Amino acid sequence: MLIDTYGRVATDLRVSLTDRCNLRCTYCMPEEGLQWLAKPDLLTDDEIVRLIDIAVTSLGIEEVRFTGGEPLLRPGLAGIVERVAALEPRPQMSLTTNGIGLRRTAAALKEAGLDRVNVSLDTLRPDVFKTLTRRDRHKDVLDGLYAAREAGLTPVKVNSVLMPGLNDDEAPDLLAWAVEHDYELRFIEQMPLDAQHGWKRDGMITAGDILTSLRTRFELTPEGEEARGSAPAERWLVDGGPHRVGVIASVTRPFCAACDRTRLTADGQVRTCLFATEETDLRAALRSDAGDEEIARLWKRAMWGKKAGAGLDDPTFVQPDRPMSAIGG
Repeated sequence: MLIDTYGRVATDLRVSLTDRCNLRCTYCMPEEGLQWLAKPDLLTDDEIVRLIDIAVTSLGIEEVRFTGGEPLLRPGLAGIVERVAALEPRPQMSLTTNGIGLRRTAAALKEAGLDRVNVSLDTLRPDVFKTLTRRDRHKDVLDGLYAAREAGLTPVKVNSVLMPGLNDDEAPDLLAWAVEHDYELRFIEQMPLDAQHGWKRDGMITAGDILTSLRTRFELTPEGEEARGSAPAERWLVDGGPHRVGVIASVTRPFCAACDRTRLTADGQVRTCLFATEETDLRAALRSDAGDEEIARLWKRAMWGKKAGAGLDDPTFVQPDRPMSAIGG
């Protein structure tokens, strides 16, 4: 197992397939984009599948989430999904995406074995979307969401980040829309993972702000810790159910004590936490012909050293050098 010194066991693997993205969200990267990883630095399809195989068959991983950057930009994505679906035991597989490419890929991904998707959408207003993402692709995201639902990639979850002065008034409207279309909405507090290192705690929209706004229109009943388990989102029944809304409060209500995640970057680095400042290089081991047992040992050793928490409340907290797009969400 991937166990740490605090007794936490990682059963959820987040795999970044690329650091590239076709949006330029203001809370993630600058308008001109970033210096992308060179192709030789990226894990190949075979290397990705091999590492997932080791994680699933030798290290107790039960769920695999493909992330980016934007994972739909990865050539061969459906083939990777199909090969992972053939593993024994078969892990649950999901994908976090901006949704732009889902209209053309949702059916193929479902056929390959993908179970569900999380789609990022921060606003219902096309003009605000263009301001937030610096791209005019709002309709493409809505079409992608519809395609995912029609393909059976359910439950379709929608991730929203609220930004002061832009979309901070939209929480009730977003929830009403999600309920109408049978999507599960999750609000995520803005985290200090932007490439510009411009994040400031002062003025951020907190979980408390979001819940106060939602309660102006909806009755929210907490599901409780037992229903939550190790999930990052606290969830509430909306008007008695069956629809739910979640809030991921990484900053104001950290959930590190129940964390069950391990992360693999697109260039083959193990990260024990989104906010980790250290990494363990599995790509070098792969390319020096290390055996599966040696790679598993390196992974176990990395996870054994996982810190108690992300440390966002510590005055000495240092934002990691890598932005979210290069880590994998």
